Amino acid sequence: MKIFRFLEEIKDIEPTVVAMGNFDGVHKGHREIIRRTVDEAKTAGLRSAVFTFSNHPKNFMRKDGEEPVKKILYEGEKTKIIEGLGIDYMFNIPFDETVMDMEPEQYIDDLLLGVFKMQEAYCGFNYRFGAKARGNTEMLMRESLEKGFGIHVLEPYRVDGVLVSSSLLRELIKEGRVDLCKKYMDRYYAIKGEVVVGNRLGKTIGFPTSNLIIDESMVTPPNGVYITYCLYDGKRYPSITNVGEKPTIGKFKKNVETHIFNFEKELYGKVIEVEFLKQTREEKKFGSVEELAKQITADCISAKAYHNSKGVPEKNV
Repeated sequence: MKIFRFLEEIKDIEPTVVAMGNFDGVHKGHREIIRRTVDEAKTAGLRSAVFTFSNHPKNFMRKDGEEPVKKILYEGEKTKIIEGLGIDYMFNIPFDETVMDMEPEQYIDDLLLGVFKMQEAYCGFNYRFGAKARGNTEMLMRESLEKGFGIHVLEPYRVDGVLVSSSLLRELIKEGRVDLCKKYMDRYYAIKGEVVVGNRLGKTIGFPTSNLIIDESMVTPPNGVYITYCLYDGKRYPSITNVGEKPTIGKFKKNVETHIFNFEKELYGKVIEVEFLKQTREEKKFGSVEELAKQITADCISAKAYHNSKGVPEKNV
């Protein structure tokens, strides 16, 4: 897959079938748009492309005091997943004033048809574009008849009657309902990062942990204990994870601490990925470190039983 990060870079490309959208979660609905794009491009002898933005348009336009839209996927992970779906070109450009101020007709003529050489396009039912989001799917359909490109608008994508969307995924993660994410994403919700030195309390009470600093731009689950997998060096390990501020021993900045079962390697400075399977309890303040250690023992017994019943899937699941 060839990735273009700026409009000025897009040159010498072949005519395309373009999947259009933010694709910020690359959830099952997004995958369906991309799958159809790839299939149509192969049938028509064209190149398949994804047109998305490297930043969220709402964050670019947000006013002072407004909460930013948090990311579901790390930028590299989003690109990796899209590449794995068989796309030829990825137009991953910044949403800036130039794009924001484009009239919808100019957006179609200059960007989609002119720069991307779009012959056909696939998008979701709620796709909006152009200045003040005045462009919509109805306009795309009208313009397609006049200008000779194909447009395919997909109906809302549902799983068991639930509309799959990035907003839904953000809410599930924020509420700690991480067990439902795989149902809508086709993969586990995960946090990735470099292991840093913590306060080493876990090691002193018999539960050494790998600590990750939370990326503030990412949506994160509430404080609590979670059954997890840890991915390191291409292998998946059963683990248990605490997200929180360690109230029993003081006041700390929210972080992620993962205890990997039957694992003795030193991970400081290494990059790991923690996949969240389910929340088992909320974080709480205990009366003493001894009480905390007793609860951690119970948490680990419960998590091990869960892992033993499920097994550990391969990395590419």
